[in-house]
Amino acid sequence: METFNEIVNAVGSFAWGPVMIALLFATGLILSIGTKIVQYRKIGYAFRLLFSRKVEGEGDISPFAALMTSLSATIGTGNIAGVATAIAIGGPGAVFWMWVTAVLGGATKFSEAVLAVKYRITDELGEKSGGPMYYASRGMEEKYGGNWKWLGSAFALFAFVASFGIGNMVQSNSVADAVNQSLGVPHWISGIVVAVATALVVIGGIKSIAKVAEAIVPVMALIYVAGSLWIIFANIEFLPRAFGWIFSNAFNGNAVGGGFLGTVVRMGVARGVFSNEAGLGSAPIAHAASKNNDPVRQGIIASLGSFLDTIVVCTMTALVIMISPVMTIDADGLMVINNGLNGAALTTAAYNQALPGGFGQFIVSFGLVFFAYSTILTWYFYGYKSLEYLTNARVASYYKWVWVLLIFVGATVPLSFVWSISDAFNGLMAIPNLIALIALSSVVFGMLKDYEVRLDKRGK
Repeated sequence: METFNEIVNAVGSFAWGPVMIALLFATGLILSIGTKIVQYRKIGYAFRLLFSRKVEGEGDISPFAALMTSLSATIGTGNIAGVATAIAIGGPGAVFWMWVTAVLGGATKFSEAVLAVKYRITDELGEKSGGPMYYASRGMEEKYGGNWKWLGSAFALFAFVASFGIGNMVQSNSVADAVNQSLGVPHWISGIVVAVATALVVIGGIKSIAKVAEAIVPVMALIYVAGSLWIIFANIEFLPRAFGWIFSNAFNGNAVGGGFLGTVVRMGVARGVFSNEAGLGSAPIAHAASKNNDPVRQGIIASLGSFLDTIVVCTMTALVIMISPVMTIDADGLMVINNGLNGAALTTAAYNQALPGGFGQFIVSFGLVFFAYSTILTWYFYGYKSLEYLTNARVASYYKWVWVLLIFVGATVPLSFVWSISDAFNGLMAIPNLIALIALSSVVFGMLKDYEVRLDKRGK
């Protein structure tokens, strides 16, 4: 067992190590250059498309619901605990590198969604199925010939295994911990409640999941951002200091836990990718279900994912931590986090000290609960579609009952080993996805060019 643990940890270290992070970063840079930074050139147009009631094409959910569903899987522990960990280990400069990752990640998410819609299929139940497993096989075969089924299957296998941890047991454990700390509710009761609440939704498939995501994600994100802005404006005199820390520390060695081109960059990029999942290949599975026959239109909407997730929500967490009393400067001019806090505990302490009556604790705790719950729902869909690709829709239909059972298990047992496996496979998902993205990048660039020509002819 010890040998197996060492293998899993080694795989995880590679999957989230310097080589993979560099590949994710490089892919985002290549796609940003090739699309001429479409994620920001078209950001206003993206919001107009997002809120447009006009739906064109076959699919299962609206373009807006597709984005909310993908965001429900990314806005969560990475935004609350992940940002705090990046700052605690890498220093404030890690936030700058999270921003860089998010900027480049917008082009990655654009490309993923374009390919997901272009190469999606209709399964035997009449639902749309798409994502890296399809463009890594169908797309590669169309462009290069040969049999690329193995590449799609590799992604589907990695995503399926990762779903049980990162999308299920780890999330239910986070919910149980948050509710136990805030209200004293036993873990097993939380496990039952979350399992039943999940079962009631996943029985209805993607349409039901999307309806819940549309309701939960905007409301919880607005509450979290509003609470953060309240703290920021109440302590506005410390805001210049916070930004000064971020920009100066991004390029020097005065980090809480390391130096430039070491801990600062690595933590910023790694946590940025973990937060918005650009390049991992999960989000395009949701976008493939959109009622949108134009892949580029859906890609432009999808490009908002990294902006909303990292530039907006993660930045709120970071600024609150850095303007709160939990972060100070010692006699040597170095940044110090009081009591050595890290992760969700650091974020909770920062919000709790900044808002009266313990209200900050409830914003963080209940934010974690609802974000984690919506993540469970969306990752069920990702795991289901991955299993469907590997088998068929009939076999995958039994997956929901295993999923519900494991939610209860995750809420009640220690998860260090489960976390190690899911973390490793979550990172491994990026390998087949990045291969396909780079190999099919010319397809994406050509489709975007044609789309913009059509827009110019229509005078838009």
